[in-house]
Parts: sequence; C-alpha cells; structure tokens
Amino acid sequence: MSDTTTAKASLAELDQRTGGAFTAPTSGERAARLRTWLAGNPSADELAEVYRELASRDKGAAKLVRERLDEWRRAKAQDERAAEWAARAEALLRAPRLNLADAMAWQRDAAKAGAPLSREPLAALRQQLAERMKAIEDLHTRLQVEREAAGLLVQRIDLLSTKPLAEVQAARDALAQDVADWHTRQAALRGAPGWNDLDPRYPAQLDAARQQLDAVWQAFEAALAQATAALANAQAPLPGVPVWADEIRAARGEPAAPAADATVPKAVQALAQAALLPAIEALERELAEGHTKALGRYAGELRHAHKLHGRHAGPELDARAQAALAKAKELEDWQRWRADQLREALLAKAVALTQGPAEQRPTGRKLQEAIRQLREQWKQTDQGGTSNHALWKRFDEACNQAYQAVEAWRRELQAQQEAAQQARLALIEEVKAWTAAHPDSEDWKAQLRDLHAFAERWRQGGHVSEKRFAELQAQWKAAMGAAHARLEAAQADSIARRQALIAEAQALAAQPRLRLDAVKALQQRWQQEAHRVPLDRRKEQKLWEAFRQPIDEAFARKSAERDKAQAVTSRLDAAVLEAARALEAACASDDAQQIRAAMAALRAAAQGEGQDAEPAPQAPAADAAPAPAAQAEAASPAPTPAARPLVARRGDDRPGAAPPAAPASLGRAGAAGRAERRPERAPRADGAPRPRLGDAAFRAQRQALERAEARLRALAARAHGEALTELLAAWAARDAARLPAAQQLGGRQAAAARPAWVQALAQPAKAAADAAEPLLRLEIAAEVPTPADQLDARRQLQLRLLTRRHEPGPDQTWAQDVARVLVTAHDPAHERRLQAALKVLLRR
Repeated sequence: MSDTTTAKASLAELDQRTGGAFTAPTSGERAARLRTWLAGNPSADELAEVYRELASRDKGAAKLVRERLDEWRRAKAQDERAAEWAARAEALLRAPRLNLADAMAWQRDAAKAGAPLSREPLAALRQQLAERMKAIEDLHTRLQVEREAAGLLVQRIDLLSTKPLAEVQAARDALAQDVADWHTRQAALRGAPGWNDLDPRYPAQLDAARQQLDAVWQAFEAALAQATAALANAQAPLPGVPVWADEIRAARGEPAAPAADATVPKAVQALAQAALLPAIEALERELAEGHTKALGRYAGELRHAHKLHGRHAGPELDARAQAALAKAKELEDWQRWRADQLREALLAKAVALTQGPAEQRPTGRKLQEAIRQLREQWKQTDQGGTSNHALWKRFDEACNQAYQAVEAWRRELQAQQEAAQQARLALIEEVKAWTAAHPDSEDWKAQLRDLHAFAERWRQGGHVSEKRFAELQAQWKAAMGAAHARLEAAQADSIARRQALIAEAQALAAQPRLRLDAVKALQQRWQQEAHRVPLDRRKEQKLWEAFRQPIDEAFARKSAERDKAQAVTSRLDAAVLEAARALEAACASDDAQQIRAAMAALRAAAQGEGQDAEPAPQAPAADAAPAPAAQAEAASPAPTPAARPLVARRGDDRPGAAPPAAPASLGRAGAAGRAERRPERAPRADGAPRPRLGDAAFRAQRQALERAEARLRALAARAHGEALTELLAAWAARDAARLPAAQQLGGRQAAAARPAWVQALAQPAKAAADAAEPLLRLEIAAEVPTPADQLDARRQLQLRLLTRRHEPGPDQTWAQDVARVLVTAHDPAHERRLQAALKVLLRR
C-alpha cells in the first residue's frame, strides 16, 4: 500500500510540474503542455523522471522530452570535450617551446574528437595557437632568408678577392655596410618573439652562417689592409691574395713571382693521404650502396678534408676525391629534384580531394584514409632528402581544407551514434516496460513475436562505439533475460510434456496391433502442445522427429506386411504393364495409327480379354470380424456374393422409427454390409465380371492413356499447321501441285472443296483487291478479328447479309470463299488474314 501511494503521489507531483501533461485528455493537448513546460528549461533530472513515466503512456509526447534530453546530453558532452581540449591547448601555450607539429595536430585531433572549436574558450585558444604558429613560420622564413643572404655575402667577398685592388677598395664600404646590416637583422631575429619556439637546428644553421661570414670578412679585411700598406710602403709584406700581390709587384716594378714548386715532401703527402683517403672511401661506399640519408654528411666531410689536404695528397687522390664529390653533388641534385616531383604529385592529389570531379572525390572514411596516406607519404619523402617548406605549406592547406569535409562527416557520424545510443537506451526501457506489462500472459506465441521484434530492432539499432556498445549490451542482455524468463520456463515445461508424448508414442508403436484412433489422438495432443508453446525451430524439429519415428516405424512395419501379402503380381497386371510400355513406345514413334492401335490393345488387356485373370491373394484385413464370428461363417457356408443380386435398401429415417434389428450373425452382417457398400465393377461384354487391377498396373494404364491422348492431340495440331502452311505456300507460288491432299486438310468441307482450290490456283491471278469481300466473309465465318481499317467494310457486309434471308451464310460457303481468295494475287497482308481464318475453319 505504501509503495502504491508513493507512486501515485510521485505521478501527481510530476503532473503538477508539467502543467497537467499526464492528465491531459488528448495526445495533442499533452504535447502542448509539455512544450510549455520545456520552455522553462527544466533540469536534466526532471527531464529524465518525466520521460521515464511518460514513455510507456504516450510515445509521441515522450519524444519531445527525449529530444530535449538528447540536446542536454550533447551539450554536456561538448562541454566536457571543450574543457579537455582547452586544457591541452593551454598546456601547449604554457610550454617553454611550442612544437609546431603538436600545435597543428591539436586542431586536427580536436576536430576529429568533435570538440566545438567555434565556441569559447576553444575559439580564443585556437586563435592564439594560430598566431603563435604564424609567428614561428614567419620567423623560420626570415631565418632562411638571412642564411641565404650570408651565403651571398660570402660569395661577394670571394668574388672581390679576384678583382683589381682599386675596384675592391671602391666596393669595400658598401660591402661593409651590407655586412653590418646583416648583423643587425640577425640580432633582431634573435630578439623576435617566437625565437625560442624554433626547432634548435634552425638557430644552429644561422650561427654557422654567421661564423662563416665573420671569418671570411675578417680575413678579407686583414688581406685588404695588408695590400693597402704594401702599396704605401715598398718594404711592407705582400698580401696573401695572388691577384693583389701580382698587382703590387707590378706597381713596384718587381718581377712576377716564380711558379710554386710542385714537389711536396713525402711526409706531408703521406699525412694528407691518410687524412683524405678515409673520407673518400666512406663517400664511395655510400654511393655504391645507394644510401641517401648520410650522403650529405659524408660529402661535407670529404669536401672539408679536400680543402685542407687536397693539394698535398697527389693528383690521383685529388682526382678521385673530385669525382666522388661530383657524383655526390649530382645524386643530391637528382634526389632533391625527385623529391620535389613526388611532393608536387602529392600536392596535386591533395588538391583533387576538394577540387576534383564530384563523382571521383572520396567521402567519409575513405577521405579520412586518403588524407592520412598522403601525409604519411609526405613524411617518407621528407626522410629521403631536404624538405621544401613552400610546397609543405600548400600541401598542408590542401589537406586541412579536405579535412573539413571529414570533420563534417565525423560530426554527422557522432550525431548518428548518439541517436543510435539513445534509441538503444529507449529500446531497453521499452523491453523493461513490456516485461512489467506482461506478468501473467499465457499467449506464448505473441510474446515470442514481440521478443523477436525487440531483438531485430536491437540488431538494426545503428552503430555506436565499441566501449559504449559493450556497456549497452550488458544492459540489453539483462533486460532480455528478464523478458525471456517466463517464456523459457514455459518452453522447459513444454519440452517435458513432449518427452512424455514421445514415450507414449513409443509404447503405442510397440503394441502388436496399431490403433489408429490412439495414434490420431496422440498426434492431436502434440499439435495442440506445439501450437500453445513455440520452441526453437531446430529443437522443435528434433523433438518432432523423435515423436514421429516410432509411429512411422509401426506404419512401415504394417505396410511391409501388406506389401508382402501382395508381392505376387497377377498375369493380368503383367499384361497391362506390358501393354502400357508398348503404348509409350508407340507414342515415341509419332505414328497416330500405331498409337491408336496400342491404346486399343491396352484397353483390351485391362478388360482381361483373351486371358484368364488370376485372382490376387487376399490380404489379411486388420478390421476383420472377431474369431467366433469367423468360425461361425466357416461352419455355415454362405452363398457366393457374385450370385446374389445387389438391392439398394433405404432405412426408415422417420422421427421415432425403431432401428432395424441386428442380424444374427455379426460376421454375416459385416460381410453383407461391405458387399452393399462396395458395388461390383461393370461386367465384360461376354457377361463375365471385369477383373480388378493392382495399384501399379492401374496407375501405369491411366498415365499411359493420358500421355497417348496428349500425343495424339499434339500430332493433330502439328498436321493441321503443316497442311495450312503448305496451302499458303501453294497460293504464294501459284502451284496447285503443292496443295495438300484432301486427307490432310481435315474436315469434309475442305476435302470436298479441294478440286475448286486446285482450279483456282491453276487460273491466272486476279487483282488482290478482289479478295477483300471473301476475306471478310471468312473472318465472319471463323469469328476472328478483322484489321482496324476493314471494320467498316465488315459492318456493311454483315448488314447486307442480314437482308439476304435465303442466301447461305459465310459459315456454309467458306470453302468457296477460300477459292475466291486463292484466285487473286498473293499478298502478305491477305495471307495473314487467310491463315487466321483457316486455323479455325479447317478444324471444324
């Protein structure tokens, strides 16, 4: 009582909260009150409680509450994802060095996870990361530009060392200003925001370029100062630059410097070869193996060693080093060119994902896999050589643009999964409500149909994540287990009852005399049990086979005994079977006379003409008279049943009339009753009774006669068609010799009219228009349709025929009308009309 009172109070409280939605008289009014209540933004707990109570009462109105619950769950899930990804973004921003790859992956992974990037705080964090990433990319671009500028300055200095001294002194100030400007820009780069976020290798490259530029500039300044001092003082030493030294000697009037002695001390040459040979061998081994990753490092080491020791190592080793360096340079250039080709191809594929033909662009998961494969191929291309940042930016932009479609697909997939999850939860609740609503139902078939329907809806419930499906599957199995509990108990009881019926069937089949009424009653009980409680099809079939097996064996035993008693076939049956086989052979010969003769022989054999039939042995009847009655019949001989005339007697069926007295002998009454119920067959022509055929002989006779009659009909139809075809061919060729014989034409009218047809074909052909009226008469006689353009002429002809009372009709003169048509010239249209009419008329 307390539970019921609490439930009613809770329902009344919910009705009061929702403005009377539970007590509304109609579904439309209930939905309107729920919309008014939902406009006040109730809490999630209230929504869940109202939906739980309303789902089993009005599914249409409960759908409104479920949609609001779904919106609340989606918003909650998005808030959780937003908090998670906001924490990750803040961690990236707080890090001492922002990893560019991690920042780019954050946006991609957040979109994959369905985080709301367009809402705060993710929108602001996304903007901050984008600004940091842009600053890093700009700084990286500036660093590469300054690195190239340092290399160009070094080249300018090297080039000036080959110019005349006056030209060098004139260009020195501008070059010094460019070097100072470069140092200023380099210092500004180091102080720019985002310098610490750069990859450590890029600042190292800038430091190497600065050190090289400083070393070359200092050497240039020292050589230029020494050259200027040598110009002013003839005693000053000459600079180390050969061009400037020769110019100063020429200005002093000194002879040119003698050629350097090419002889190198053996100790110096040995040291140079020892330093240069390992680098050459390492580079040649790398080139022979085809490796490309360490090729640049080995080439750089050899280039540095050759610069220090190449002039002292000897001409052979020097040439070998030059050849190895040239081959390495060619391979590096080819590798860079090939890598750029591959990158261009990958960029074209990435652009085609969004700009290609719509029917060729992948969508959904295929698009996601295509983007992933393109990025993996780009990484593999970068591993084999230097990277190309310009192409990488374009490729990354194309992939990000294509990934927007993937994000939309993932959002749609996520929404579908959430909808499927909610549908599965609702189905679980529906199963629980169904279980509570059928606590005492005995309609097991209806329950099984409902449970099968629930299972089918669960299988078609849509895709959810594996983790969530595992959770839902446990709840589903628990709900379905509770729903199946009563049905499984009833099925177990039904199996026990069927096992008992199987035992009864075995006992019944083991009896010496099989009782048909008991078998029928047992089968009816089985059918009632099968209709009442359904089982699994395999289990039910297995039980049914176990039930049917002993009964089938008993019937087989009885049939074997009957067949054993009737094993001997009479001479009459053998003659009928032989005649049936002869008739089948005649049917195969396609000879109508032979078939008719075989049919007559079969009928004669079935009548027993020309032979004495041997009576078939009597089978022991299961329903014979009891033993005392049989002994009474044997003691008093009864007259032969064939000699007694059969008299049909009608009982007195008046109301209140007394039944006739039972005969004295039960056996005689049974025999007489069977004789009256089973009349004798008609006697033969000679007065003797017709013999009785066995089952096999009777069926063989009937089937053979049916096939023979069907074959005769087919032969008649084929002969009719061949005769008609020959008649039309004779008309087309106007050859009377080709006209079929009178016997082939069929009816008496056609046979009598054949001479007239021969005479018509022998005459010269008249105009085809003369066949119009006889064709109409033929179509009227055969009652076949007339072409549409001749319908008016047919109606006029019928009207004329109605006015001629004593003139014979078309059905009497159709043979003469055929002759009138055959006199005319052959026409394909007239041939078709004549053929349609003669198909009917020749069969009459």
